[in-house]
Amino acid sequence: MINARMSAGRDGYRRALAGLAATAVLAALGTVAAGHPAVAAAQAPAAQAAPTAKTPAATTASAQHRVLFDNTKAETAGNADWIISTSQPDPLAENANPQTESDWTGALSAWGVALQKTGRYSLKTLPAGNTISYGNASNPLDLSNFDTFVVDEPNSQMSAAEKSALMLFVQNGGGLFLISDHTGSDRNNDGWDSPKIINDLLTNNGVDNTDPFGFSVDLKNIVTDNPRAVSDASNPVLNGPFGTVTGSILRNGTTFTLNPADNPAVKGLLYLSTGASGGNTNAFFVTSGFGKGRVAIWGDSSTVDDGTGQSGNTLYDGWDDPAGTDAALALNATEWLSTGSGGGTTGGVSVTTPGAQSATVGTAASLQLAASDTAGGTLSWTASGLPAGLSVNSATGLISGTPTTAGSYNVTVTATDSSGPSGSAAFTWTVGTGGGSGCTPAQLLGNPGFESGSAAPWTLGGSARLNSGGTEPAHSGSEDVWLDGHGSAHTDTLAQTVTVPTGCTNATFSYWLHVDTAETSTSKAYDTLSVQVLNSSGTVLSTLASYSNLNAGAGYVQHSFNLAAYAGQTVTLKFSGTEDYTKQTSFVVDDTALNLS
Repeated sequence: MINARMSAGRDGYRRALAGLAATAVLAALGTVAAGHPAVAAAQAPAAQAAPTAKTPAATTASAQHRVLFDNTKAETAGNADWIISTSQPDPLAENANPQTESDWTGALSAWGVALQKTGRYSLKTLPAGNTISYGNASNPLDLSNFDTFVVDEPNSQMSAAEKSALMLFVQNGGGLFLISDHTGSDRNNDGWDSPKIINDLLTNNGVDNTDPFGFSVDLKNIVTDNPRAVSDASNPVLNGPFGTVTGSILRNGTTFTLNPADNPAVKGLLYLSTGASGGNTNAFFVTSGFGKGRVAIWGDSSTVDDGTGQSGNTLYDGWDDPAGTDAALALNATEWLSTGSGGGTTGGVSVTTPGAQSATVGTAASLQLAASDTAGGTLSWTASGLPAGLSVNSATGLISGTPTTAGSYNVTVTATDSSGPSGSAAFTWTVGTGGGSGCTPAQLLGNPGFESGSAAPWTLGGSARLNSGGTEPAHSGSEDVWLDGHGSAHTDTLAQTVTVPTGCTNATFSYWLHVDTAETSTSKAYDTLSVQVLNSSGTVLSTLASYSNLNAGAGYVQHSFNLAAYAGQTVTLKFSGTEDYTKQTSFVVDDTALNLS
């Protein structure tokens, strides 16, 4: 997207539309009689030199498609104005019968008004300050109430819950329309631009982190191009009810790399004019599927900018630019996304978190799971990470069995309604070896939160360092330990030696870990962190966990392990972080503990 803050190359971009009014697309859509549920069947042919979207066939209001436009991720930061109307959530409050883009205020008003005038769409905006959710029956703006969700150039990172909500929405039949901009387009200066935010969604969403849509956003800033459409007469996006798509514009944007081996449904529809068309690189507009749902992504927010918007913003009319057929592409794609199986449901599922559980090897254990379900179907249960010897009854939600192996287990339970919605809860289940009558509860690690002013009794190796604030803030207090983050071949370590006493069922070692990275791969672990238990001779007794750049995410995550198997031994707990020759990955550790019980 062009923006007054960008380079001189952007400043050279101006539209010369030869008298084409900004309302050309809207005028071609015809008029809708007040209160009439459908558009007129007849339409005038498009005679303008510029590309013009046509009117789809009339449809009754009972077939309305429900589209939600996002405004929670700083979509109006800087010169951006990616909203259909300043009246939110309902644009009809600004003008109940819009005829031109100026009847609603926002740089996406042409898009919104064009859909509204068909009589086949119900449009809403998720206003700033709200949270993206799925399955919340009490929220009228929950994704379960919509067929398509539009996210145009997000500038704030999505929370873990929001990313999961988006993925579940698509998985259960919803349509997701993503628009990226070029790398470095951080309009609110929070360290997150749209390519980084979208790639984070694709690799760290908690539902499927293994390239679920089969594409990734390239970290590029392509100044100008006019991408061309592939030849596919049967494709509903290129040849849909709003017209034929022949190309688009690119004015400081990016492209996408396709990975059909990860998702064979992925398809490039438009490619840069300067390269080969139809391959896995240089794709500018891409569609895919996930579960029951559909996804589309576009590589530049200039394309849907109609040149209008709120006062004070520097905007440009890409919607009507004669170098592309952007209006038809946006509208056809919205139609395709909205006519899938649908992401809407009539309720949600909320699983009650059971809290931390404990059990003993050889002693029967059971836990009855519970959930509230407003979706109206039948619940089925699944569980991952259960202690060996335990299983869940899929119909009743009863976990039962006899544990066979001591340890600390991270369990996730999920209840799924037969109509689509699901809910999950996570908790730990610690299995001890029995005994424990002589145990004195205690926390054994020295300086567990690194707040004493030095690392001791921890030892730091390589360039591992105590860190206060800055780009890697502590989980709590003011200090943490920062491993790696150099962007060069390097190994940093953090270690402490401790004696685990006998007589305790549990010796729970825990820590909070934050990982961030400049790596862009969604499948290759270039930089790694291992957490190990060593004996007094330095021999590795166990590798408790391994992490990598693929685990990068916002905030800290707590991890815990039961070290009761080392009762009576003196062991060293060691974190070892290793980077390769380029692109930093930081592993930040805080708030450690070794609790006896």
